[in-house]
Amino acid sequence: MYDNKEVNYNKPLSLYIHIPFCKKKCFYCDFPSYSGKENVMMDYSKVLAKDIETMGNREIDTIFIGGGTPTYLSLDAWYNIDKSIQKLNTTEDLEFTVEGNPGTFTKEKLIFLRNMGVNRLSIGLQAWQNDMLKNLGRVHTLEDFLEGYKMARSLGFSNINVDLIFGLPGQTLEIWRDCLENVVEISPEHISCYSLIVEEGTPFYNLYGENKLNLPPEKEERAMYDFTLEFLLKKCYKQYEISNFCKKGNMCRHNLVYWDLKQYVGCGAGAHSYAGGYRYRNTENIEQYILEGTRGNFLKLDRHKNSIYNDMEEFMFMGLRKVNGISISDFNNRFSKNIYSVYGNIITKYINNKMLILRDGRLYLSRRGIEVSNSIMCEFIFN
Repeated sequence: MYDNKEVNYNKPLSLYIHIPFCKKKCFYCDFPSYSGKENVMMDYSKVLAKDIETMGNREIDTIFIGGGTPTYLSLDAWYNIDKSIQKLNTTEDLEFTVEGNPGTFTKEKLIFLRNMGVNRLSIGLQAWQNDMLKNLGRVHTLEDFLEGYKMARSLGFSNINVDLIFGLPGQTLEIWRDCLENVVEISPEHISCYSLIVEEGTPFYNLYGENKLNLPPEKEERAMYDFTLEFLLKKCYKQYEISNFCKKGNMCRHNLVYWDLKQYVGCGAGAHSYAGGYRYRNTENIEQYILEGTRGNFLKLDRHKNSIYNDMEEFMFMGLRKVNGISISDFNNRFSKNIYSVYGNIITKYINNKMLILRDGRLYLSRRGIEVSNSIMCEFIFN
């Protein structure tokens, strides 16, 4: 009987906390986040604090507060969250990340986060050029970013990630090169470079349907990614996942929990969890979350125990995102099955066409394999 032995409550958990508020929703964003709901920030923070306290005495070794725009939350609301976080049983080497957008940083707020124990900032820049930022619906300018970044450094934040997007409307390889060169110049510890995905339900999706979204050709977008790999390597940023690069010793431990199929709990509206072998999510409706949470009733929606097949799929699908891929012995031990008895034909097929590489007991995507990674990963999903 498969018992999800890698995901039991006796091991340290990672904690994700969702802040669903934004000053303005970006044109490309499909995350559960909302603008114009400042009036419920305080009530949300009080209920969120109760949600966090349901963690009890479980040991936690990474915390990631994302959104939305966590740094848009009022300082009074942050006080409520801080009280609950201080009660948690955290490890000595806790990695504690907070996402923020330029234009929502204040000195007072950053000092508060530092005192709260936050030791890693993830700043959503997305583009270096102001016209690009405007076309994305961002509420900040490059100057706002530079001011916030400098302020964070001056206040002692020594582990900063910068989020960027390539393949944007109107973006050329030259524009992307300028963006990367300038970001590297300010020397963040970590850089995330995501390819734009036009998601259903976003303004970009509507424009795309009307043929009004001037996206770069696929060949140019591929050239942007190739440049990213070569340039960041030269600048001593190691690629450790398809979209993530870091200086030595600065991998995001929290995100590795997802890619390694380890356990995490999500608190807040729209947050997802995978713990004790179960997957579940919270309602995305802020008002419903507040109403139910006020009664001490935190709904676990779509709760189901992952089957061995669910876990094998996710182990492969998520693990192959990492540059060093998956360990064959880990797969065999975790699932008590030989990987070749399950995926032998698929593995052989992609090794033969040089999309997958097998070396030192690990299976990982080749450079060409990364370019078509989604189609390869889909083959590891059972029908």
